[in-house]
Amino acid sequence: MSFLKSSFPFVHVYSKATCDVCHFAKHRKLPFPGSCNKASKPFDLIHFDIWGPIFAHSIHKHVYFLTAVDDYSRYTWLTLMKTKSETRQHVIDFITLIENHFNCNVKTVRSDNGPEFNIPHFYASKGILHQTSCVETPQQNARVEKNISTF
Repeated sequence: MSFLKSSFPFVHVYSKATCDVCHFAKHRKLPFPGSCNKASKPFDLIHFDIWGPIFAHSIHKHVYFLTAVDDYSRYTWLTLMKTKSETRQHVIDFITLIENHFNCNVKTVRSDNGPEFNIPHFYASKGILHQTSCVETPQQNARVEKNISTF
């Protein structure tokens, strides 16, 4: 501030003031260690995330997309959606598809805390464990976050 005052005489400096902007600008998040864990079989762990709304709508007016990532193979599925409310049905359909076409049972579903993924009766009926990440920590659901960012 003193430097600014020397360059611009109309700037007034109160020497006992605390600059909140400087204080907050210096905050840094601690590094989040990457996980080297990997599921032992395909479809043991599926990561889900929603992106959107996107600025450029699709031809059919889709503005969201649901991403599903298999932890074992890192294979990624994208499902286009017009609204977030479609998510529950798409998750149910996806898990049913895995069971029917690959003859596998999904053991764990991992997602953020979005209410769209909160379908406890369905998970319980299939014996699926639903894991959620902590609020404001996308690093905990990094498998799906990283896969999306590469598109």
